[in-house]
Amino acid sequence: MHVPAGHGSPEILVSALRVLLVEDDDGDAFLFEELLDDADIEVAVLRERTVAGAVAQLPGDVACVVLDLGLPDADGLAALHRLREAAPDMPMLVLTGLSDTARGLEAVAAGAQDYLIKGRVDGELLARSIRYAIERQRAEVVQAQLRAAIITAEENARLERGLLPRPLLTDDRVTVHTGYRPGRERSLLGGDFYDVVEAADGTLHAVIGDVCGHDPDAAALGVCLRIAWRTLVLGGRGPDELLSTLEQVLVHERLSDDVFATACMVSITPDRRSATVRVAGHPLPVLIDGAARELPGPRSRPPLGIGAATGSWPGVPVALPGGWQLLLYTDGLVEGRVGAGSERLGAERLVRLVDEGVAITGGSEPGAAMIARLIATAEHLNGGDLADDVAVLVLGGP
Repeated sequence: MHVPAGHGSPEILVSALRVLLVEDDDGDAFLFEELLDDADIEVAVLRERTVAGAVAQLPGDVACVVLDLGLPDADGLAALHRLREAAPDMPMLVLTGLSDTARGLEAVAAGAQDYLIKGRVDGELLARSIRYAIERQRAEVVQAQLRAAIITAEENARLERGLLPRPLLTDDRVTVHTGYRPGRERSLLGGDFYDVVEAADGTLHAVIGDVCGHDPDAAALGVCLRIAWRTLVLGGRGPDELLSTLEQVLVHERLSDDVFATACMVSITPDRRSATVRVAGHPLPVLIDGAARELPGPRSRPPLGIGAATGSWPGVPVALPGGWQLLLYTDGLVEGRVGAGSERLGAERLVRLVDEGVAITGGSEPGAAMIARLIATAEHLNGGDLADDVAVLVLGGP
């Protein structure tokens, strides 16, 4: 049904497509409207005689433009280009004479959705062409947005992969395995961070941390802290200074005063027979030596950035037996639920899960297999993906 502009009931005008006809010939304009009267389509036709008049109407609530390529103020593709500049995403059909089909093809190549030859069009073809132009333009816009989203996602993925650390150590007696699961959907990096660096004197330092939240800001701050920690270790800062200096970095880099980070740092002596554990509000490491047990540590020490630590996170010395393994993790691994209730996995149950792997293998479970099994078990018990970021680090020594 054709609904002339400015006529008919408001209900019809709301549902009708508004088509802008740019045509200076009254006879051709009349024929255009007559053809639509015979077609099964609700259209409100707006008419302009010039490109300048059409530009003033766009984009408005126009669904499609039908453009004659021979107009008083613009001829041929110049008219199409001016309208596309005014409304780049507007579906456009062009009208040509029988002798101008080549120009119609050129218009399609220049961005029009289709061309119609005057005198060779009936109502159904005109209605179908209008619908086709609108749907094709919508599809092109969606595809362009999808391509842009894919490119952005690929660039972000490359960036995030580059920001995940590679252990910096030369001691081939030590093995390092890591696992990482961001809490954000369609992301590779969250607010958790970890790193392993061997200092010039042979001391092996490992850190794992968790910036509160798991949005892009938390991820950016986590990367900043990880890089700062690595730089401090390579710069020769003593273990007693690392966490306090890292807190200074966090305070200066965070976007609000309520942002904090937990951290656990292990410093292993060059002979790999003892270590010192420092904890800032973070889960304690698990030592595996024929059996699994949580290492001792100062549980009362607060996270970085809350202003109550007075710059001190004392170290707790521990002995490392031959063939040791150390498991460091963030709380996202143990905060998943167990079944449908409110019970959480927790650190104690995690230690038992590690022990199960020791029992199955009859010794130390390979680090990569341990990480995969622990995360998979936590997700299974949770009934699906874990909500928080998860970082897991397994060190193995001689």
